[in-house]
Amino acid sequence: MLCGLEGVSVVTSTYNERENVEKLIPALRKVFGVMEVPHEIIVVDDSSPDGTYAVAERLADKAIKKVREGQTKALAVGIENAFFPTILTIDADFENDPRHIPSLLEGLSRFDVVVACRNRLPRFSERIFSLCFSRFLGCRDVLSNYRATKKDVVEKLGYGEKETFGAEFLIRARKMGFKIGEVEVKLLRRSMPRLGSRFTANLKILVALMRCIEAYLSLKPHSKIGMRQCSYSGRWKAA
Repeated sequence: MLCGLEGVSVVTSTYNERENVEKLIPALRKVFGVMEVPHEIIVVDDSSPDGTYAVAERLADKAIKKVREGQTKALAVGIENAFFPTILTIDADFENDPRHIPSLLEGLSRFDVVVACRNRLPRFSERIFSLCFSRFLGCRDVLSNYRATKKDVVEKLGYGEKETFGAEFLIRARKMGFKIGEVEVKLLRRSMPRLGSRFTANLKILVALMRCIEAYLSLKPHSKIGMRQCSYSGRWKAA
């Protein structure tokens, strides 16, 4: 058992992920069983027509069905319903290998947010995003939602209202002085594109980039909880 870890709430958002959810949840249970860490699995489904929610009801600890509003709002709903003080978010499509969970959780002993960063960014829009924000954040894979954090950090910052695929949360965290670390992981190909066609995906990411630039320019680097140094970042390779 990881030292000092009271328990982990795993949150994933889904839309038409029935077959993936059937595989993901047992894989998560296996990882946490080996670690001997108390956990819960929360699936937030955006009203999938393929029966994803019924599978989630059967296998997850908490299954939440809502109207389709995108990944950011779905994860925010899941985090709001989390019981444990540590949050781990993960995609349901197996681009995120659950075997890296111990490395992400271990990083929380040094950082407030730990991001699983792919060793290669496949889309040009993702590379542009990284070029704009990676130096400021100390994290190369800005759009990775495979990350671990502490629930009180999310409660202080909020997870974001507009769809930015989790990037606005990292910007908020950095502006407010929280420490961000990264774990390097190997890129895995998903079976079906999560964001649509190549054109659609790049367009959505570029729109998210514009929203994040606006957020970066409008957010002030201070907080009622007190400002901490913003010079922390970290990287290590996952086992």
